[in-house]
Amino acid sequence: MISTRRNFLMLGVSSIGLAGCSMLPASGPQAGVIQGQASLTLPGGAEVALKYALVDLTKSILSVLHDAGPGSLFRSFGTGRGGPPEIVVGVGDTVQVTIFESAAGGLFIPNDAGSRPGNFIQLPSQTVDQAGFISVPYAGAIRAKGQTLPRIQQEIEQKLAGRAIEPQAVVALAGQTSSQVTVIGQVGAPNKININPAGDRVLDVISRASGIHDAGFETFVTLQRKGRKETVYFLNLISNAKENIFVAPGDVLYVFQQKRSFTAFGASGQTGQFMFEQEHLTLADAAGKAGGLLDNRADPGQVLVYRNEYRTLLERMGADHSAFPAEQKIIPTIYRGNFRDPSSFFVAKDFFMQDRDVLYVTNAEKVELFKFLELVTGTAGAVGLTSADVVTTRDAVRVLRR
Repeated sequence: MISTRRNFLMLGVSSIGLAGCSMLPASGPQAGVIQGQASLTLPGGAEVALKYALVDLTKSILSVLHDAGPGSLFRSFGTGRGGPPEIVVGVGDTVQVTIFESAAGGLFIPNDAGSRPGNFIQLPSQTVDQAGFISVPYAGAIRAKGQTLPRIQQEIEQKLAGRAIEPQAVVALAGQTSSQVTVIGQVGAPNKININPAGDRVLDVISRASGIHDAGFETFVTLQRKGRKETVYFLNLISNAKENIFVAPGDVLYVFQQKRSFTAFGASGQTGQFMFEQEHLTLADAAGKAGGLLDNRADPGQVLVYRNEYRTLLERMGADHSAFPAEQKIIPTIYRGNFRDPSSFFVAKDFFMQDRDVLYVTNAEKVELFKFLELVTGTAGAVGLTSADVVTTRDAVRVLRR
């Protein structure tokens, strides 16, 4: 009996060798067939599709990482620590000019001023014309476009200096249309909002637009400025003061909802796309959502998170990134957790997942060997069953011939 089983096993192995890969389970043509029948292959050879960095999760690495989410307004526009942008007058703004003289009998104040409350005259409100000017009697055309209010006042006083008695001018904005921010999307009241002279930050403007519609952990904000745009996670605006930068005239803020998710592959209990459904999702949370690690397949020492990471962050980790071009700001990065180490679970609960991360748990090295042995033993069993069927069929034929 042992000799017979050995023969069946040898027959199964030899059958696999003769038939090649055609006997292995598959859902389509294999890679070797596809590559062999291709008329053209780019780039050719065994070149890696993308160079990437491999980072082991340790306490020192966690001290650098943070739940930054996608993008950064501070990195993109760099005005988080500075003061508010200077508000200047623009075309379409309405200005109010008041002129004072130190005594009656001057250019604007007659000798018989009588019971006037003061030595001043208020000119009718004017709208800055398309050329960018306003008009002041006896001073002529005054350029207002692109000028601050003090600068306009100074020019009026200079032009009236030889004609009025110690003239002083006060210029105020009666109506503002050029220094506005547009807020659209998932806010209570989408609108164009005038920027306060003291300056408004992103959260100030969103608040003045009646706030956001959806949960903060599913909300993102895109800032568009002078042809550039960047998107930031809404809760980062709240938790990180640097991200809540000052807005500038002409900015467009787009507030939108996007459910954050990660994808799990490999030897996890479940595979597919999983929603965060909470403000912070850690690696431990993600592994739990994906059904944990399969006891009979997973290699606990190779729990991997794929992410596009900023080069500056890798620099702070002390990584040698000379293998990547200097102009490459985003570097494909794989973070590796070793779940064989009991302390790694503390690391996993402090490592924050980010939107679109990929969680991949590799198979243990022996799993592939077990698959092969299972295939061989299954083939040998099939050969044995086929031999038995031949004997049974032969006996049945003999009975029928009698």
